Amino acid sequence: MSSMNTNDNQSCYLALMSMAEEFRTQTPPDMRSCVQCLLASLNVSTHPAIEAKTHLHLGNILLHFTTNLDKSQSHLEKAWYLSQSVPNCEELKLESASLLAMVYEKKNEMNHSKQILTKAIDESQHWIYWHSRLLFQLAQMHVDEKDYGAASNILSIGADYANMSGAHYTRILFLLSKGMTLMIDRRLSEVHPVLSLAGQLVETWNGNLQMKEALKVYFLVLQVCHHLNAGQVKSVKPCLKLLQQSIQSITAYHSEDDYVNVNPNDMFIWMPREHMCVLVYLVTVLHSMQAGYMDKAQKYTEKALMQIEKLKAVGTHPMLNTFQLLLLEHIAMCRLVMGNRTLAIKETAQALQICYSDPKLKIRHKPMIHALLGMYAMSM
Repeated sequence: MSSMNTNDNQSCYLALMSMAEEFRTQTPPDMRSCVQCLLASLNVSTHPAIEAKTHLHLGNILLHFTTNLDKSQSHLEKAWYLSQSVPNCEELKLESASLLAMVYEKKNEMNHSKQILTKAIDESQHWIYWHSRLLFQLAQMHVDEKDYGAASNILSIGADYANMSGAHYTRILFLLSKGMTLMIDRRLSEVHPVLSLAGQLVETWNGNLQMKEALKVYFLVLQVCHHLNAGQVKSVKPCLKLLQQSIQSITAYHSEDDYVNVNPNDMFIWMPREHMCVLVYLVTVLHSMQAGYMDKAQKYTEKALMQIEKLKAVGTHPMLNTFQLLLLEHIAMCRLVMGNRTLAIKETAQALQICYSDPKLKIRHKPMIHALLGMYAMSM
């Protein structure tokens, strides 16, 4: 009788999970029905590991598809606590910690977020992928708080760990991210050695060609920005030419299936290739404006904004808003320099609308919007 109950429970659970997956993957997805099936499956007696996994799925879906952070937190906390008492659930535990840290961060509970990430990092020493991912996540949190020194130290630890673990691609990503953080922190004297080492490692890395080209784009974008920050406009041209060649190579790939023979511990992509194309347009605009080529700046801005609109038609992404905002700010400056005040104020207003859609963008770009309005007022 007990065996029959166990079999019935298992059949019931599998049926509910199958229905949940069908609702999740249909077009368009029916996330409400998916969540209902997952919640119903929790009423079926199952192994604690399966229960933890179900709570993880629920927490993940609620985090990404709803605004109900409290419910998401509740499920992820259950997944985290259950997974700690069940053997062979390390990956489930680490994923729960990562998502739970995201929830705490969204709720501005930064200390809780850092605590759980630090604990998960300590427990993930033998899981190269998860250890690296959690280090990236903690470093990003410090960057968001403008604690660039702490972020840089974490990225250094990550680079050393990846090197010892044989995750050479991930080591380069850590180094490039450290270089970017140092640039943001204006520690320019420290940027050159980090980027030089990263550049050498990119050239000698013999991994997947598509991933290697993506690393080149990351490296060259930082090189271009580094020269522009130093006011070395003429030094940018060789890097910019190589950057445009690299992005052409990346766009020649037609399928994500090209990611073959990749080390499982190196499964990181720093940016989707469609976003890389927009980024290359953006740095080209920065160079054109600094060099005084206003016509070029306008041309590349228009191309980039068209590309962003196409990508937004497929799906929204916070990075696209950032790119669009930076482009609008620069094209507005360009219009003011060329005496086209009408378009300048329209583009400034558009930039302002994007700022109001995201509190972080509003804080970050508020000084620039005020500067544009001041420049417009002076031109009048």
